[in-house]
Amino acid sequence: MRRATTYERSGRRSVLCVDDIAEFLDVKALDAAASGKAFTGVVTVDRGDERLFDRAYGFAHRALEVPNTTATRFGTASGGKTFTALAVMRLVEDGAIAIGDRVRPLLGDDLPLIDSDVTVEHLLTHTSGIGDYLDEDGDWSDVDYLLKAPVHTLAETEAFVAEIDGHPQLFPPGDHFKYCNGGYIVLAVIAERVSGVPYHDLVMREVCDRAGLTNTAFLRSDELPADAAMGYLFADGNRTNVLHLPVRGNGDGGIYTSADDLHRFWRALTAGRIVAPETVAELIRPRYDVPSEGLRYGMGFWLHPTGPAIIMEGGDAGVSFRSSHNLQTETTVTVFGNSSDGAMAGDRGAERRPRLSKIRSGPVPGAGTCIVIIRCHSACVEAAVRTTLALDDDLVAEAQRLTGTTEKTALVRQALYGH
Repeated sequence: MRRATTYERSGRRSVLCVDDIAEFLDVKALDAAASGKAFTGVVTVDRGDERLFDRAYGFAHRALEVPNTTATRFGTASGGKTFTALAVMRLVEDGAIAIGDRVRPLLGDDLPLIDSDVTVEHLLTHTSGIGDYLDEDGDWSDVDYLLKAPVHTLAETEAFVAEIDGHPQLFPPGDHFKYCNGGYIVLAVIAERVSGVPYHDLVMREVCDRAGLTNTAFLRSDELPADAAMGYLFADGNRTNVLHLPVRGNGDGGIYTSADDLHRFWRALTAGRIVAPETVAELIRPRYDVPSEGLRYGMGFWLHPTGPAIIMEGGDAGVSFRSSHNLQTETTVTVFGNSSDGAMAGDRGAERRPRLSKIRSGPVPGAGTCIVIIRCHSACVEAAVRTTLALDDDLVAEAQRLTGTTEKTALVRQALYGH
């Protein structure tokens, strides 16, 4: 018996059979990519409290042939910046700090090249202008050894202070958007000093515990538990990222989570259980257009350029991650990958955050159905994650081109509009 679910759109009531979700995800293409070792990880689609689709591919541990499962924990790379932003905003709610506060008094003699006018809000919105220890415009690749300090020493927040020091201010604070990893390390340093609580403990207490996340943590890469996926640098072989990243994630990313926990996270966030609804609204209020990404940015969240989707994403050596949540339809599409190319398209050396498709200009806003097209291009996967609100002629043509049939396009239209 096929389970069916319903949702409202413009006064119409539509029915989507869960067994038909394959029509919207092009599962054959997804399976083909995984069989060619181009994708290893987990893909999930949730709407409300219902899991519409999940599929696991490849190995969490290749040498021992331990398979990935939908319960596997994956690194999220820069997706962890969302957790940092939420922890900081909990301190704002408690009155310990304000987003307009200048950070210089909290840094003291540390990081002297940071402009005295840089505020907490500048750091949250990537507009601080501070020099970045991992500049995403730099000429480097995920397989390079980028860190100055031995990676095993970068386990606690204060250890990162020397790592991010020595980079001159690039432009006046607030002048424009420039993605900055180091800025989120500074936020972690400030959060520790203001609260008196170690950053990792603060995130667990103020974000994970409040959201009911039981499988989310800052794991050490040199002692991963049995349910965590190792991060692989290449489509073949057993070489992992353990010497390429800090041994433990920090303010700019690196928290591990599972598909179920991430679903709980989105539900808790939108229900106001992590921070108050007015704080959520402030976090996802569009502040800057980012044409190079085809997106906008709030504070700790990427945003669709015109629609209601809010996004977490990250890419690193051995990690590729993206989760898009549509506020109107409560639909979430998540891709976890435990290889550098797992969910990534484009030049790895050009950016750490994965562009899941060269064809996308950001996720199209959704109405409860999702099309996930995964295509193999040499050693990497190109994944388009789209949730559609309006099927204009151009989008219909694109859907038909990607699915290869008018039948699947008709099914998309039927699920969206009921006709």
